[in-house]
Amino acid sequence: MSDASTQKRLRVRYRKDGRLAYLGHLEVLNTINRSVRRSDVPFAVGNGFARRIRLQFSQALPVGASSECEFYDLTLTEELEPSRALDMLRRATPSALAPDEAGYVDRSLPALEAWLTRADWHVQLPAQGVDVSGLGESFSALKSEGVLSYLRGEKRKTIDVSSALVSWEISLMDDALHIELATRSSNDGSLRPQVLLNAAFDRLGVAGSDVPVPRVARIGQWHEGEDGLLVNAL
Repeated sequence: MSDASTQKRLRVRYRKDGRLAYLGHLEVLNTINRSVRRSDVPFAVGNGFARRIRLQFSQALPVGASSECEFYDLTLTEELEPSRALDMLRRATPSALAPDEAGYVDRSLPALEAWLTRADWHVQLPAQGVDVSGLGESFSALKSEGVLSYLRGEKRKTIDVSSALVSWEISLMDDALHIELATRSSNDGSLRPQVLLNAAFDRLGVAGSDVPVPRVARIGQWHEGEDGLLVNAL
């Protein structure tokens, strides 16, 4: 077993291709775990009986969402050139989850899921029948009202939209509505685009199966510093 003081924390960025949008988070984790084992990078394992790879992942994507910027932190027992480690991982990973950037980060940083507190999303949905100005007004009202209560499965949850929804832009192009959302997460949770859309359309009298089905992609993740500036993950 390697000396913990010599271990390195490699941060890897990867994409979740739209073809895998409905692949659940657990399946993604299992696929990447297997890929790391196949790659022959010198990964570290935990001290438990199961000897799991020391991996940390960014916040789980909602099922049905793709992403241009997912991350995982992998602890290595020895330092490799980031480009070499990236190439080894890329060769061992399915193309729809293949990593595209890697670099070392400070081992003292908080867990990745907690450290990445800002995310941008792109949402696309059919424009037909959608009250564009009314949708923007609904976003404004939800942010002003603050706490939003919603059902997730059979559990009632709440999210403070006044903090979690940072900004939005709505545009119309080629008969499709494009929504750019900037969101903030905290210990109290994160705002999922579908939750926001459901609440906004509900204010417009549209609910259930009448809500247009969106295409959702996470397009950026950062850490928000105390000064409000965004810090790149890599």
